[in-house]
Formats: sequence, structure tokens, C-alpha cells
Amino acid sequence: MARGRPVRTVGENLPSTVPFGRVLDANAAPVRPDGRYVLYWMIGARRTEWSFGLQRAVERSRELRRPLLVLEPLRVAYPFASDRLHRFVLDGMRDNAARFRAAGVTYHPYVEPEPGAARGLLERLAADACLVVTDDVPFFFLPRMVRAAALRLPLRLEQVDGNGLLPLRQAQRAYPTAHSFRALVQRELPAQLSGFPAADPLAGYAPPRRAGLPADVRRRWPAAAPGLLDGRLDLASLPIDHRVSPAPVRGGPTAARAALRAFLDRLDDYEQDRNHPDRDATSGLSPYLHFGHLSPHAVFAAVMIREGWHDGHLGRPAGGARTGWWGVGPSTEAFLDQLVTWRELGLNRCVFDESSARWESLPAWARATLAAHARDRRPHRYAVEELERAATHDRLWNAAQTQLLREGRLHNYLRMLWGKRILEWSATPQDALVAMLRLNDRWALDGRDANSISGITWVLGRYDRPWGPERPIFGTVRYMSSENTARKLRVREYLARYAS
Repeated sequence: MARGRPVRTVGENLPSTVPFGRVLDANAAPVRPDGRYVLYWMIGARRTEWSFGLQRAVERSRELRRPLLVLEPLRVAYPFASDRLHRFVLDGMRDNAARFRAAGVTYHPYVEPEPGAARGLLERLAADACLVVTDDVPFFFLPRMVRAAALRLPLRLEQVDGNGLLPLRQAQRAYPTAHSFRALVQRELPAQLSGFPAADPLAGYAPPRRAGLPADVRRRWPAAAPGLLDGRLDLASLPIDHRVSPAPVRGGPTAARAALRAFLDRLDDYEQDRNHPDRDATSGLSPYLHFGHLSPHAVFAAVMIREGWHDGHLGRPAGGARTGWWGVGPSTEAFLDQLVTWRELGLNRCVFDESSARWESLPAWARATLAAHARDRRPHRYAVEELERAATHDRLWNAAQTQLLREGRLHNYLRMLWGKRILEWSATPQDALVAMLRLNDRWALDGRDANSISGITWVLGRYDRPWGPERPIFGTVRYMSSENTARKLRVREYLARYAS
């Protein structure tokens, strides 16, 4: 990923409202004060609230006294492009169009009709811009895309990091365990709690005029039809995977806010119920966080307002313990460990290791023990196509895979079991890694994400330690079985729902 240079100020004497370290120059090209507008290339934080990226673009617009133009593109050739993923993004575009229209901001939602049709759009809009602001996202194809754009554009390209409560590069290295990263969070986070994004970056924003979209752009790259955004037009004409149908949940910031409110209503039960599939007590927020429809800062603020919390409640000492540091109840402590420690640990790996989804990036001990048992007899062997159809002998595993196919999600605890069984049923651990990534990235709404990578590679030993006794196939990698899981957890209703 392009490291760039941190940007300290917006202008010569005007301090930025976005904290230092969250804005990077992706290239060394100049800002053009005589441009017609400031261009915000919205690729990660696909929302209009709690967004450092939009906040930075707005302050640049104010500084340069130029209107704001927002480009939110949706390609068709991204890996695993499907009706499910497109529909979720389009739902967000619908919400964004309404908010930008109300704020008097020119918004261009472009949906590519065929592979390569978007080529040249960014450069054409940048030709009339003062500078381009975009989102700093450390996973999927986005880092490569931004690096390529930085080389092509003859004007400044700024990347803005709104991925987590800690700035991406605060860590300065990839952390090997949740405990060590949690200790970093506990040392560094208090200083970050006063630097949250504005809840509404567009509040009070009065652009000098609306940015005009060039006529040749309107002809060659027309905005997505309203019927495509709101679902009245289907996706059949687009060259994407139509076998992966839309999920039963809607995407977009409006749906994300509703999901957050619903979770807050059941947060008190999170600690005791989250591992039980019958309870379905998990947050359900990961797809919205993945697509940028929901900010982790907004989630944190809502949870802590509910708790009546302020930063003076932080526990001591900051030694990496899972509980006691936040100074809140056990359910909120457990959720914050997922939202902050585990989610941002996955981001941390992707920032400092772009090969994090590859076998070679796994801990040496895990690769060694799995390689030593690679030739062990597998009591069952399934091709990835059989796994995809949920056509195994294991009823609980089939139920989890069926949930993934139907709904685009896996219960958080069963996701671990799902991966462990794929390891046991694959010819080699390398094949298991490929199968897990393919199934998750194709079907899961929160696939293709830093947390997908960390969860899948955890199955193979990342962020874990050797476990005894040494077992066939697994070696000293942690073992899980469907039988033990069914004994420990409440799964009867889950099986009735998904195992038919």
C-alpha cells in the first residue's frame, strides 16, 4: 500500500479538522487552486455521515472556495461481482443520492455497464479538479487501484483513513496476537477519543455553487438510473454473477442505522448469548462496516452513549487484558473487543502485509505443523463444489453453509467451525485456504474484507498458539468438531431453520 506523507494542514494557515496521521498524500503532484471543483472519489466510506473522507473533501472545498463533486463508482469486473453485492452497494447509492441532493452537492453514482467502461472517468473528472480526495482502504483490490491512480493523475491525490478508532499506521507494524494488539489499543486509544469525525460533515456546508458535471461525462458515463438505485430495475443486464441472489437484508446507511438501533436494544444479552446460534445475538453490523455504510466511530459513540460512558471511566492498567479496561458492563466489554481489538487487528495485518491472504504469510509454526500432517488420511474429502452446495455428511456444517448461501452471513461462532471442517476435508491445508476464501468471498456480504482474511487465517493458526495434543491433519493447530459444538451450544432451532 502506498504510504505517502501525512498531511498536517488544509491550507497555508488553516488547520485540518481531520486528525494528523489520517490524511496521506498518495502522490507528490500539486494542488491546482484554479480548478473548477474538489473531487471526492468515494470508494470505501460509502456514506455521508461520520466520514473523515467526506469531512476532508468538504474542508478542502471551503478552503479553496470551490464546490464539491462526489464520484461513487461501481465496477462490474471486481472479483466475485454478483447481484448480492451489487444490490447492497446500490442501496447505499440510493441513500447517498438523497442526502447529497438535499445538501446541494453534485453527486455522480456511476454503475459500469460492462467491464472497462469506467476507464478514463476518474482522469476526466480530475482534469477539471483542484485535487482528488479518496478513502484509504487497506484490503481487496482498492490499494492497487489507488496506487495506479496516484501515478496517472497530474494533481494531488489525498487518501483519508476512517477505518477504525486507531489510525491505520499508528501501530507501525503487524501485530501477531490479539493480546499484543489489545495492549497497543489500550496505550494509544485514549489520545484518539477526542478526534472523532463529524457526525454530519455536510451540516452547515454551503457550497459557493453546484459543481457542473462536464457534458462529455454525462454522455459517456451517465449516472445510474434512479430505478437501478431503488431496485425497480433488475440487474439482469449487467455482466455479473446472477446465481448469487440479493440477500434478504438491505444495504445502505439508512438500513445500517436501523441495524445499529436494533442491536443496541439487545446488547445486554450479547455476552451470554452471542455464541449460541439459536439466540442470533450477534450485532449483524459487519456488512455495513465492510461496505462503508456504517462508521466504527458511530457504532462506538452509540454504544458508549447508551452506557453513559466517558473516557474518564477507562480502567487501568493498560496491559492487554480482555476485560476491565473500558469500565463498562460485560456485554459491552465483549462487543468492544470484537469491534476494536479483533476488527482493527485484521486491518493492521492488511496494512503491513499485503500478502495476508496467502499461505506464506501464516505463522511459521502453523505452516510447519500443517505441512507435517498434509499427507494424513482424511476421513472425508469434499471438492469445493460439494462444499458450496452444502453437500456434506455433517448436518451442522451444512446448516452453516446454507445460511451463507441464503442470507450472505455466517453465525460468528459457526464461522470458526465452518473453517475447521473445511481444513479437515480438504486435500491439503493450502487447498482449504483457497476454498474458504472462495466460498466466503463469493457468498458473504462481509467477505473480501480484512476481517474475512483474519478469520479464515485464524482457522489455520494466525493469532493463535499451538494446542496439544497433536492430532491428525491439524497437528497442533486448534481443533474443533461439530459434535462438541452441538453439545456446548444451543443449535436445535438453528438446525431446524437451515438444515433442511
